[in-house]
Formats: sequence, C-alpha cells, structure tokens
Amino acid sequence: MGGVGAGLATAGVLLLKRKEPDLRGQVALITGSSRGLGFLLAREFAARGCKLVICARDEMELQRARRDLEQSGAEVLAVGCDTTDQSQVESMVAESRRRYGGIDILVNNAGAIQVGPIHSMTLEDFEEALKLMFWGAVYATLAVLPEMVERKSGRIVNITSIGGKVSVPHLAPYSCAKFAAVGLSEGLRAELKHTGVRVVTIVPGLMRTGSFLNAYFKGDQESEFRWFSLGATLPLISMDAERAARQIVRATARGDSERILSLPAAALARFHGVFPGLTSELLSWTNRLILPAGDGKQKARGMDLAEQMRSRLFDALTSLGRSAAERFHQYPGPVAVKQA
Repeated sequence: MGGVGAGLATAGVLLLKRKEPDLRGQVALITGSSRGLGFLLAREFAARGCKLVICARDEMELQRARRDLEQSGAEVLAVGCDTTDQSQVESMVAESRRRYGGIDILVNNAGAIQVGPIHSMTLEDFEEALKLMFWGAVYATLAVLPEMVERKSGRIVNITSIGGKVSVPHLAPYSCAKFAAVGLSEGLRAELKHTGVRVVTIVPGLMRTGSFLNAYFKGDQESEFRWFSLGATLPLISMDAERAARQIVRATARGDSERILSLPAAALARFHGVFPGLTSELLSWTNRLILPAGDGKQKARGMDLAEQMRSRLFDALTSLGRSAAERFHQYPGPVAVKQA
C-alpha cells in the first residue's frame, strides 16, 4: 500500500507540472531588477526559458545584473529607467518591443522602504512612496496593457506586501503605497479576467533579500534599523528569497489570483481579516511597548547604520541577511563595481 501511495503522489506531482504553462520564449519585463527580489525573479524567469527586460535607475547596478544574468545563459535587454517617470517607462516599453516584438509578462517589482514613526515622516515621504510603488506600477501596466488585450494573452504580476493587507506601525508611507498597489492589482484582475490577460497579486512577508541595508530609517535611526533588520533576517520570521522567487514564477505561470508568501504573513492576513479591531489593538500595543520612539526627520540608509553599529552579536544575528545582500547585489556603487 505504501508503494501505491507513493506512486500516486508522484503521479500527482507530475500531473501538476504538466498542467503548469510553459514560459519558454516569453518576454518578461521586471522593474527594479538590478538587485534583491527583482534580480532573483529575473534569474528564475530566465531559468524557465524567458527572454528578459531588466530595468533600474542605477546604471552600474543594472549592468552588473545584466552581466551576471548573461553569464548564466539568459538573453537580456537592460534599460536604465526611473519608473516614477511615465515618459521613461513608455520609452523602455517601446525599446523592449523593438528588441523582442512584445511583452508577455510584466512584473511590477520596483520599491523602496522607509522605516520610522509617523511623526518623523513628511509629505514628501508619502509622495515618493506612492510615485514608486503605485504610480510606477500604473505607468508600466498602462504601457503594456493594450498589446496584451489585443493579443488576448499576458501576465501582469504586482509585487505588493503584507503591508498592503495590514498596516504595520512605523511603515506608514510604504503601507499606503502597497495598499494602493493591492487595490490596483485586484481591480485589474476583475476587469481583465475575460480578456485573456491574467493579473497576479503577490503578497510577500519579510524576506531575506538583504534589502534592510538599502532601506531608509528615521526617528531613532539605530533602534529602527535594529528591529527591522532582525525581522528581515531571522529564520521563521523571514522567508528565503530564492524560494520566494520560485513561488512567484510558479504563480505567474499558473495565473493565480493571489499568492501570500510565508506562513507568518498568511497568518497575519487571515487573522486581520477575521479580527480587524483586535489586530489594530495588538499592533497599537506593539507600537507603544516595543517599537522605538523618536521624531527625527533626518533619514539614514541601513548600510551606513550597519557600519556604525558593528558588533559581534549583531553581526551574528544578521548574518543570513548580510549573506543574502552579498549574493543578491544589495551593495551598490563602487563596492558593486569592485566585486563584479
């Protein structure tokens, strides 16, 4: 009986794999793909046989990512693009069409994180977050949508966040932008379902991409950096980023409506859905008793704070995150050029 059960299980896995659409030859455009999750998604789509369009604002980081992907056998078009600028996005899409003829998969991934209490945030912080993580997704989506609808096929994948489901203290601008991104993604899914275009909403929790080194911190900067970097590094709380990338690409191939990544994120989203008032109370007590106070409006990058706070204990606790940062190109500028 055990052998029969194992055989059925194997057959089931093979059947699921056969049903998963083949992405070979498709063109995937991934925004914010020079480092972190975006770079890993580009690598994973390439492994599935996709042609790539990668973009980022920093030209040196972008070219380093292109070289790494091409060394693995990927066909890559690298385009410098600030996705908060609609004209640059439209130019990037036009260049992608000239190179490949069209775009089959759009992944709206570009993002940035600012951490700190609400009274340390300015109007500009909210505007910048919405420009990058909401309007950037709108610009790219509207640029590729007509060709997808005309072709009656395509995938639009929006990388949102658990912060777009549950607004966590000290991440207000980020959460506002991600809530907007979730609304955009779910609305598009409903409207486009019968056109052949599939919209996939990805909801990650904390992931070990090393991105805490490129986040910006306000208020009590060192304390904010400490809690956030530990959350984005420690096992059980954070998710392996390569595993997350594989799950995102599988969800893209299947055209899933939504994929929440990591058990803590899924649990929090479901708990909030059933007990929204209680969730708010618990987060309020967390903010009051655990998270640091501070009203400084100056911001510091995590990488700079990490150098100021070096200690054996902290380095040991964040070792997985630092290792991810090295592997996933989180060290920009001259350091990145030297390591390339």
